[in-house]
Amino acid sequence: MKTRVILLGAGKIGDAIIHLLAHAGDYVLTVADRDAVRLRAIEQAEFPDVRTVVSELADADSVADLIDGHAIALSACPYDKTPVIARAAKRAGAHYLDLTEDVASTRLVQQLAENADTAFIPQCGLAPGFISIVANDVASRFDNLRDVHMRVGALPLYPNNALKYNLTWSTDGLINEYCNPCEAIVDGALRETSALEEIEHFSLDGIDYEAFNTSGGLGTLCQSLQGKVQNLNYKTVRYPGHRDIVKTLVRDLQLGLPERRHILKEVLESSIPITRQDVVLVFVSVCGMRDGRLEQESYARKIYSQTVNGRLLSAIQLTTASSVCAMVDLLIAGKLPQRGFVRQEQTRLADFMANRFGSHYAEGA
Repeated sequence: MKTRVILLGAGKIGDAIIHLLAHAGDYVLTVADRDAVRLRAIEQAEFPDVRTVVSELADADSVADLIDGHAIALSACPYDKTPVIARAAKRAGAHYLDLTEDVASTRLVQQLAENADTAFIPQCGLAPGFISIVANDVASRFDNLRDVHMRVGALPLYPNNALKYNLTWSTDGLINEYCNPCEAIVDGALRETSALEEIEHFSLDGIDYEAFNTSGGLGTLCQSLQGKVQNLNYKTVRYPGHRDIVKTLVRDLQLGLPERRHILKEVLESSIPITRQDVVLVFVSVCGMRDGRLEQESYARKIYSQTVNGRLLSAIQLTTASSVCAMVDLLIAGKLPQRGFVRQEQTRLADFMANRFGSHYAEGA
């Protein structure tokens, strides 16, 4: 019996999710989006067991009607749609998964998950998402934790503009990460830090990078590790010089103000092209006590774009879509809690990497 899944949002990442789930053979997929042209292209692709519905996704009641009859509601919409879709999923009695990096949205999902009869699993992408699964796995092999550092970057292979960057995923999400406050644990205490600050430089495989604070990448790991670790932080990786230009736009020109972010979005989308020639960098470093000695263990991986089922997917499309599709599989297989709020770090890394979707992290490395 195939599982009925509804995907809300058919943008860059939604397109990759459709491609992966439609060819899996175990799901009947409904795709809802406001863009009729985009949905028509999906129909013309003739994916097996996929139908489309045009919807504004405007209010919880109408979205609940869309979700009704589906076992799983999967949101690939911008974070501002999270309240509507999460509430609708609860009303419809469906499991809920999303890709949001927005801290406030995730807190709302956590509240909705209380006394829910189904699972609510937000932040199922790369960061937050996979990075938390890796960090928790490495940290679990220590007796006591001192430092947990998480670094993730989605970068063009061939940068050729001043930002040394190409748009690879949601512009709204990118701006959100650059503008909103960040969480961290500093000297054992939960702290709020500023985005674009605490810049550091490092090299990997002979390539120079910079990393700086961005919002949302830690997911719920601060809650999970509070009281267990002295220092925990997350930083986004870019090529050197990127942070300074973004800081000029966001701070000096005040395009990071909520009422002016639409200007920043227009500037970025009209000036910076997208690319499928990219690389995703994942780096976790954990330091702590093990067998009476202070030790450090690191996890480093680069994932590149791949052709999957005859379709070229960028590295960020592949990693983000693979993450959420793996979580759907693991939920159906009973390897995740079936009700209430589920944190990414509750997933076993071994289960994730053994999954048919999660294995793309190894195949594309």
